[in-house]
Amino acid sequence: MRCGLCLAVCPGYRQSLKETDSPRARVALVRALKEGLLEAPTDGYSAAFFRCLLCGACTFICPSGVAVDRILELTRGELAHLGLLPRALAELDSRIAHYRNISAEENAGRLVWADNLPTPPSGLGKGRAEVAYFVGCVSSFFPRSYKVPQALVQVFDRAGVDYALLGGAEWCCGYPMFINGEMEKARELILHNVEAVQAMGVKKVVMTCPSCFYFWKHSYPVALATLSSSPPMRGLEVQHATEFLADLLEEGNLKLRELRQTVTYHDPCDLGRKGGVTEAPRRILRQIPGLRLIEMAENGEGAHCCGGGGNLESFAPEVSQAVARNRIRQAAEVGAGTLVSACQQCERTLTGAARAEGLRLRVQDITEVVLEALE
Repeated sequence: MRCGLCLAVCPGYRQSLKETDSPRARVALVRALKEGLLEAPTDGYSAAFFRCLLCGACTFICPSGVAVDRILELTRGELAHLGLLPRALAELDSRIAHYRNISAEENAGRLVWADNLPTPPSGLGKGRAEVAYFVGCVSSFFPRSYKVPQALVQVFDRAGVDYALLGGAEWCCGYPMFINGEMEKARELILHNVEAVQAMGVKKVVMTCPSCFYFWKHSYPVALATLSSSPPMRGLEVQHATEFLADLLEEGNLKLRELRQTVTYHDPCDLGRKGGVTEAPRRILRQIPGLRLIEMAENGEGAHCCGGGGNLESFAPEVSQAVARNRIRQAAEVGAGTLVSACQQCERTLTGAARAEGLRLRVQDITEVVLEALE
């Protein structure tokens, strides 16, 4: 159709205003190659696809229902197979394959964030539990993000949740490899993680990372179905922490004190638009006495990306930072004192953007807000 509606919502295009950064241009490149108008893909051709956040806004807005984000994912896979994966992203995949995490650190150190808590989390060292908390690479290895798992386990302990932490048995979920086009390399991680969780006899896996949640919920079952020796995921429920906490608060097991704050909520792309979880975080915020929630113009499934998706920080950090700065300005414009999100990646990128913009705007993960509101 070439209607151009995707240009209005694509965060990358909105920063550069270059047609080559638009979703429709990328689809046109795929068609040109398939129809023989281009002889072969080049590094320049490849770069057009890896300069994308894979936020899914183009697919959400497309009036003809074209799954643009899926086209881009599949094209990345073809490019990786042809050896055209950009060097920075190839190095990221190598780190994950060797260290089982994105940070090239010893994977046994995944629980270092728990060292300075007032009391050790009750989920440490548990062999069996009702719930497994899958922490994710960013919260496990980025000190700025330690406060996210620290907050969640304290809430769990206050509520008496029977949960376990996997520690070194937790490997990267595989999503960074998948969006680099290397799903085959991610299968080993997928199989290991499911086996590690099922060995604990858990009924539910909870994530604070939307990317881990989205990949576990939507891609793990498909990936395992292609492996004849893989364990089934029947009976294993996958939830984002906001879904779990919303239910927990509504059951009345936790008492909340008044927080006199005006906040706005940023929907992470993998959680909201792609994962379908938009109401659970708002259910949480509405439960907190004194908290006033005001929405940005772009919210819910139509939310603006934080700039942290698609492995773009590794390939084109300047684009990622520009997108984040645009989003933080939107939060400031509605008069919020705090921007709340439900993603450690969003919190990290938007905190940096607030500093770069010189804004006195607090950025918090929703788990931190819940912990702060507990009596």
